[in-house]
Amino acid sequence: MSELVLWNLMRGALTTRALALAVELGLPEAFADGTTRIDDDVAYRVLRALASEGVFEEVEPRVFRNTEASELLRTSGWDGFARLFGGTWLQAIAELDATGGASFPRVFGAEFWQWLAEHPEERAAFDRAMAQSKESRLERLAGIAWRGNELVVDVGGGNGTFLRLLLDRYPEMRGIVFDLPETVRDESTFDDRLQFVAGSFFESVPRGDVFVLGSILHDWNDEPATRILRTIRASAGDDARLILLESVIEPGNEPNGAKWLDLLMLTLIDGRERDEAQWRDLLDAGGWRIEHIETGVIEARCL
Repeated sequence: MSELVLWNLMRGALTTRALALAVELGLPEAFADGTTRIDDDVAYRVLRALASEGVFEEVEPRVFRNTEASELLRTSGWDGFARLFGGTWLQAIAELDATGGASFPRVFGAEFWQWLAEHPEERAAFDRAMAQSKESRLERLAGIAWRGNELVVDVGGGNGTFLRLLLDRYPEMRGIVFDLPETVRDESTFDDRLQFVAGSFFESVPRGDVFVLGSILHDWNDEPATRILRTIRASAGDDARLILLESVIEPGNEPNGAKWLDLLMLTLIDGRERDEAQWRDLLDAGGWRIEHIETGVIEARCL
């Protein structure tokens, strides 16, 4: 059993690259209408390996079809994640060492965000990947006591898909998607209730009643994360709220995806996941007081 645990961990890079290859070869789309015979040797071997893990299914020799898992690779942003994890991210992960700090800049010669801005296709894949969790993020907000007529600022809100879904639930609510100007977005989705504002959250953010940050602060270590929080605090009234959609690392040895995500953040951008005590210290330093915290959602108010 212990050997199996080690084997499954050691072959992780192969699994990651196989998923990326499947997407690059268009295999999930090839099975959109049912089963297809695969004669190409490399494609077959990739499919056979992934099918052994429940991604695709070999229904007869060399004939495959999609499973629920592989269907996700053609119908949501998981294709973006597959390309990133099995491409540029994998190259950076291979150079992670014990010296600390992000390895991505060493491999690609530029900071992660700068590199994304210079590579539109990769930026588009990143934005698709970030949008794939919009429904689950929306459900995390179900327990928030919304007034319904608030101005919500989605800080680092990407293409605006998430905030549009939130506004659809609350017809009296208005929203601002705030992100870098190069963010890929569909302008047709913005109207008089939803607008896009370009800028940097290190400089200023639009004023609002509620500030939502979906997986933003884990991109940064404590010093820049505190700067972001203080920038938002400067634009917030005393009764404003801050809602973070972030993981909270739990103590102990139970499986926890946030502990692996923490290593990815270290690799790419010297960011980090945090436990409850670290979140409390960070928000306090940024001018906010936590009122509710659980894995997935943190609600705070101005100090």
